Amino acid sequence: MRSNGRGRGGKGNRRRDGGRRHARAANDPDRLGRRISAEAKTSDGVKRSSQSQETRRLLEGIGTPRAQTFQPDPFQLEALEALEFEDVLVTAPTGSGKTWIAREEVRRLLAAGRRAWYTTPLKALTNSKYQEFGDEFGAEQVGILTGDRKENTDAPLIVGTTEIYRNQLFDSLRGGSEVNADLVVLDEAHYLADEDRGHVWEEAIILTPPRIRLLLLSATIGNAHEFATWIEEIRGVRCGVVTRAGARPVPLRAAFLFPDKRLVPLAASAGTLNPEIAAVGERQVGERQKEKGKRKRWM
Repeated sequence: MRSNGRGRGGKGNRRRDGGRRHARAANDPDRLGRRISAEAKTSDGVKRSSQSQETRRLLEGIGTPRAQTFQPDPFQLEALEALEFEDVLVTAPTGSGKTWIAREEVRRLLAAGRRAWYTTPLKALTNSKYQEFGDEFGAEQVGILTGDRKENTDAPLIVGTTEIYRNQLFDSLRGGSEVNADLVVLDEAHYLADEDRGHVWEEAIILTPPRIRLLLLSATIGNAHEFATWIEEIRGVRCGVVTRAGARPVPLRAAFLFPDKRLVPLAASAGTLNPEIAAVGERQVGERQKEKGKRKRWM
């Protein structure tokens, strides 16, 4: 009996000790990383480290930023000041804070009992901005208009797709009425150059009454001054250009997640596609070709 008891107790002790080791590993990032690296396998069965030097460099510095008081950039303040007197085209890298300019101008207008439109080219982005502005200004102050969503359409701030705003301009022309807005924000204004949809932005700019201020936001307009000159010519209102030079403040990091949950950089150090990812693509192409060959033999 004592022998059986010791046997059971030994197993229980081993289980408890194993649980303690697992807890210690979970609280030790280096130890946990070594454990994951030892267990990670690619689809071809070859063991590789999931904590490679390239991956560590890819993830370096990612985390919650240190809390600090917000200070507007000079280009943001310049744009707000210019909006008092003219249309404004803002070109700045993604992540620079272009939306902040629109939000603060909308805040000023709502406080004065005035109205605004915020347009985007995508339904998903429109829904996101609707949620963002609803949280910022209150749900009763914000409405949304897309092809399949209409809510609180009498609100002083309407968030909608550019096509819907353009259609409202056409409706106002037919009915002899005016669009009830004091500011229109055209987010992603570079869509004017889109081969299929660019005419929507062109028509929206042409048809917007000169009394309504335009705020155009984009990260990718290369000929901003030429674009602004065209806007001035067709609207008869000066269009200022506000630019933030330099790289995007939030750099992009491209990576590939394997089925075994390993994260590897998309590009190798030489700037080419990571050879490990390329090998997976080549295998998949080969497998598809084999499958096509099998189907042909059976036809």
